[in-house]
Amino acid sequence: MSLKNKKADMTPFDMRKKPVKQFLPLAWIMWAGTRILTPGLTIRKKGMEGLKPPYLVISTHQGFSDYYILPRVLFPHRANYVSDMEGFAAFGDWVYRHIGCIGKRRYVPEMNVVKNIRYALHTLKRPVVVFPESRHCDAGVTSNVPKNLGKLAKVMKVPVVTVTNHGSYLGNPFWDEIHSRKLNMESNAELLLTAEEVRTLSEQMIQQKIEEKLQYDEYEWQLTNKITIDHPNGARGLHLPLYRCLRCGREGAMESDEHALRCTCCNASWKLNSYGQLEKQYEEGTVHIPDWYRWEREEVNREIAEGRYHGIDCRVRVEALPNAKGFVPLGIGRLRHNRQGFELQLEEQKVPTADTFPLKIANASLESVQTEYNYRERGKCIVLSTRDCCYYVYSDEPEFVVTKLEFAVENIGEDTSVQEEQ
Repeated sequence: MSLKNKKADMTPFDMRKKPVKQFLPLAWIMWAGTRILTPGLTIRKKGMEGLKPPYLVISTHQGFSDYYILPRVLFPHRANYVSDMEGFAAFGDWVYRHIGCIGKRRYVPEMNVVKNIRYALHTLKRPVVVFPESRHCDAGVTSNVPKNLGKLAKVMKVPVVTVTNHGSYLGNPFWDEIHSRKLNMESNAELLLTAEEVRTLSEQMIQQKIEEKLQYDEYEWQLTNKITIDHPNGARGLHLPLYRCLRCGREGAMESDEHALRCTCCNASWKLNSYGQLEKQYEEGTVHIPDWYRWEREEVNREIAEGRYHGIDCRVRVEALPNAKGFVPLGIGRLRHNRQGFELQLEEQKVPTADTFPLKIANASLESVQTEYNYRERGKCIVLSTRDCCYYVYSDEPEFVVTKLEFAVENIGEDTSVQEEQ
């Protein structure tokens, strides 16, 4: 599916358009389809007996399977789902709206989205599902969680349900979503807060309770439950999140194949076993993938704190997603990132856009950045979004390490917000 915007229509998506109730025939198709797509799914519910809409659902977001799991968890209630723009382009505006979706651009504050959530809850009387991580997880652990969930719950004044899924990432790891692994998944849904508790508790306490429920470590879950995954492409792509050698510290020297991860600089290697642990080939012991990932984040944070982070300056190709009609190629350009933020320049702007180029986005305005390891098999990219458009930025240059960019944006943005509060 190319999702090409054939007429290069750059009219921005209408965020003000009200959501609709999930169309019942489409709901039945969804429920039937999700049962086929999630065989062996175990659903556990706590405190939800007799719960009726409206209520706010806050779910973890490991991978594509989450979209299939939630309709089963909430059955027979027909929900509305806050969704990224890509879904509207992939399925078509009418279909996506009528399966209950509310459009949003990732990491862009938009009051109309909040209004539409409130409308779905209080006028349509429906559950509303939010995936606050906003992207599939890189390495099996919780991605960045925004700090406004307590405030959102207070504004909506309805019960809050949390959903934590297990197995979605392991079945389709973000670094190799082309090859599926077979395993049984589980979903844990819990009434976290009643409407009365939402009214009486502080935003900070609600935020803390939600964040605690959204924490997961899929490799720990796999190991604890002795779930074996043997796949011919088991480790292929793992070098994308684990881009820095754990032994020599070199960036960009990691590579992976069907079973192993290795460094081309120091020749260290690790084999991925059937329980999701990396067995060291140069000494005894195993490495926990999330620990390696967290170590990389700490190294980037240290670079920034010590003034050694130099960002990137590389040649890119750019595609725009302004609306549900698909992608518009904008051509070749240059992307820069430093402590101030992103700057995206086009060599020649052939298509008029709502945004002015060079496009500048300050780190202070970003909670995180959407990263893709092989978006629709087109390569690595990041997505820079404004209120009117999403810009998919691709590059094959070695310095374009999207995981490191993600860490840097989150660290710098967090530091900036703390400084501004003080």
